[in-house]
Amino acid sequence: MSQSWLLTWTTYGTWLPGDDRGFVTDIRGNDGVKVRHNSPGTDCDRDIPGLVRYSQSVMRGETVYLSVEEAESAAAEFRRNATFRSWEIDALAIMRNHVHIVVSAHPDWHGTRVMSEFKSYASRAMNTAFGKRTSGTWWTKSGSKPELLKPESLEAAIVYVRCQDYPLVLWINEGPGETPEPIPRKGSGD
Repeated sequence: MSQSWLLTWTTYGTWLPGDDRGFVTDIRGNDGVKVRHNSPGTDCDRDIPGLVRYSQSVMRGETVYLSVEEAESAAAEFRRNATFRSWEIDALAIMRNHVHIVVSAHPDWHGTRVMSEFKSYASRAMNTAFGKRTSGTWWTKSGSKPELLKPESLEAAIVYVRCQDYPLVLWINEGPGETPEPIPRKGSGD
């Protein structure tokens, strides 16, 4: 028995709190109470230019946009880590500014920990191959990790990852003999 998640996270500095695309973080309401708009089916916070400017001012280094070589290094490490831990990656897409992984693991694991392991080990491999980032990180602090509770949710997540625009790396587990999908070169992908 295993649990499955669709893990998604961004590269450092590419989707800051206050972004007009929407974001999830603690915001203080007019009454001073922290609010987190992160419930399924509800709108998230968006378009707070002052918060974007503040977020940019406290960045510890440059924004990270992945190259093909960096994405390939991360993908290899994600797959190596999953094999070592007996996790199953069903789908993986790495774009210039974010990552999607559909993964299944033993129920003792939690999506937060699985994501943390992927990010940590990929960062080590990428630091060795390409040098450490001035910010000290390749990735944002957290990410999205909805659990895929039904078979149709798992299949929909795999289709979602397969249909990403402009992936630098796209890999779908086709079963025995696992053959990577071709890498579409349609544009910049950000």
